[in-house]
Amino acid sequence: MKSWTTRVRHLLHRDWKSLGVNLGLIVTGSVIFVLGVHAVLIPQKLLSGGIVGVAVILHYLFPSVDVGLFYLVSNIPLMGLGWFSISRRFMGYTLFGMLFFSLAASWLKVPPVALSDPLLAAVLAGVWCGLGAGIVLRSLGSAGGLDILAVYLNVRWGIRVGVTYMGANALILGMGGYFFGLEKALFSIVYVYASSRVVDAVLVGFNRRKMVLIMTSKVQETADFILHHIHRGVTFLKGKGGYSGEDRDVILTVTTLTELPKLKEAIFRLDPQSFVIINDTLEVLGKRHGRLKIY
Repeated sequence: MKSWTTRVRHLLHRDWKSLGVNLGLIVTGSVIFVLGVHAVLIPQKLLSGGIVGVAVILHYLFPSVDVGLFYLVSNIPLMGLGWFSISRRFMGYTLFGMLFFSLAASWLKVPPVALSDPLLAAVLAGVWCGLGAGIVLRSLGSAGGLDILAVYLNVRWGIRVGVTYMGANALILGMGGYFFGLEKALFSIVYVYASSRVVDAVLVGFNRRKMVLIMTSKVQETADFILHHIHRGVTFLKGKGGYSGEDRDVILTVTTLTELPKLKEAIFRLDPQSFVIINDTLEVLGKRHGRLKIY
């Protein structure tokens, strides 16, 4: 009985902790993004993608249009669409994110950053807003907008998320370029690119890992070097040569960029005829040496 109640208590603690972390990420990211919009994006009259981009364009054309209110109203049909076709947990967090983002966009006002160079302004806005968007996307939800539409189209018709973003943002930036000129649209492309790069960095981390597949005649020697000198885990995969027909072990390991040169040097020192494949990895999670290890 004691172990059962302890387990229930542990699960409740874990769920509340997860809820707090995810809501905290959404709040923090939304505030950072909104501050970037009001401090740099709008004062420089730059364009953005997604529903925020449409709201910003309408605000430029009709200053009485409130960005936060328009964002809230525009998300209502998307929330209804997502509620019946996407994970309820995702939509619950997204509903909170959408409401908080809309309120923050309406209430948080900061003085503009004084920048005379539009290119610097576009880069700063991209880094600032990309950091906020990336933090939101680290949670189990989103702040609404195109995220819901992109996920729905992917689930319903298999349309890739990136295609939806690219098509919608191209349409919005094209509309902005028509109203405000080609130069403003080009600077906005710099903003969108910088923002997307920062989002990627926040989501996958600045220290990317490399997955390495090693085919060598010195299997055990290479594995021992990785285990005892690189201090990384090793997995043996079963392979068979297409030409020779020989059965052999293939070494699978994950390492960092700084450790990779040392690993390659050791591989080819042990066996100059080794064949090595190196791939980027977005995220690596798992057990190593009997305990949870996040690489």
